[in-house]
Amino acid sequence: MRRANGEGSLIKLKGCRFWYAQYYDRNGRKIRISTQTEVKQKALAILRKQMGDRDEGLAPLADVRKLTYQDLRSGLIANYIEKGNKSLIVRADGEETVPGLKQVDDFFKYSAENPGPSAMQISIETGREFVRRRQAEGAGSAVINRSLACLRRMFKLAYEERKIQSLPVIRLLKEPPARRGFLELPKFEELLAQFPPNLKPYITFLYFCGGRSGEAELIEWSQVDLERKLIRIEDDQTKDKQAREIPLPQRLVLMLERIEPKQGRVFDTTNIRKEWTKACAALGLGRIIAVEGRPYDPRYEGLNLHDFRRSAIRNLVTLAGVREKVAMEITGHKTRSVFDRYHIVDTQDVSNAMQQWEAVASQHLLSQTRGSKLGKIAGQSKRKSLMALSSRG
Repeated sequence: MRRANGEGSLIKLKGCRFWYAQYYDRNGRKIRISTQTEVKQKALAILRKQMGDRDEGLAPLADVRKLTYQDLRSGLIANYIEKGNKSLIVRADGEETVPGLKQVDDFFKYSAENPGPSAMQISIETGREFVRRRQAEGAGSAVINRSLACLRRMFKLAYEERKIQSLPVIRLLKEPPARRGFLELPKFEELLAQFPPNLKPYITFLYFCGGRSGEAELIEWSQVDLERKLIRIEDDQTKDKQAREIPLPQRLVLMLERIEPKQGRVFDTTNIRKEWTKACAALGLGRIIAVEGRPYDPRYEGLNLHDFRRSAIRNLVTLAGVREKVAMEITGHKTRSVFDRYHIVDTQDVSNAMQQWEAVASQHLLSQTRGSKLGKIAGQSKRKSLMALSSRG
């Protein structure tokens, strides 16, 4: 079925019962796709839609059908590189990945030899199946969502770049409330005593300064000024791309002064994961859970290093009375909404606040009462003076 010039056409290929839609894209390339239908009117509707998508700059269906998971994945990695995201990970074999992506790779059986399924085969049911499988493996909602977010981002980028015509629905799970873990100073002292000497400076820095563990691991001695008790983190080492100076507590300065030679990275993190889980488990701050089939790689639940970030903020603002704006400069928080999630307030803090308010209220009432009594006395004195004057007259 030939149509007017520029409107495309429907054709039937020898030995095929389906109609084929044929037209030219914006670059003059001939596009031919199977409409997967024998009904001419349905095939015509598909042809019109494809040409409409062409006019809007969308990828032709023929190209979409060739798009694989590998193509989507490559687009995601390229975007991370373009943006300079710190979360981009380069494995020992040189392969690039991001948090949550490995689980998606495993789900689609992606490898150098297997590009994975066609992008058109990935749907809302694919996402649901991924969730079911990860939940069966014991993964929590937050961890699963990191992977689903990767999948979502892949499709969003492909859609923005006109490689696909529509976005599949990938629904995230409801996550548990944000962690509220923090450690009181006396308990921190007990925990610190559990670590070997080489790890104590790193642990102390995170607890007192509230820095991100990833930032701390990149700090070199050239960035440390022990005389001024400052560490400068450069913009290419921070999550928000902004350099900042972090003041150091005297106890950490003393620890750093004893380290020799002062070359390369400042903080030693050798065996940090193993030592952390062992120390927390010893004090009841966490627990080590055996995993079947992985005797040397148990699962850990409990206090984590990131909880020290909350602890530092709470200690600075609630206990030391540091202004929140100043605390944000130390910890590197740029938005108030994120800072508030880290600024933990517990029951004792609320009780202390009420006691402070009661003390202020009592002082206010006392001053008001004193003022009334003084006023009454002054009034009585004034009346006596007037009476005395009148009697003299």
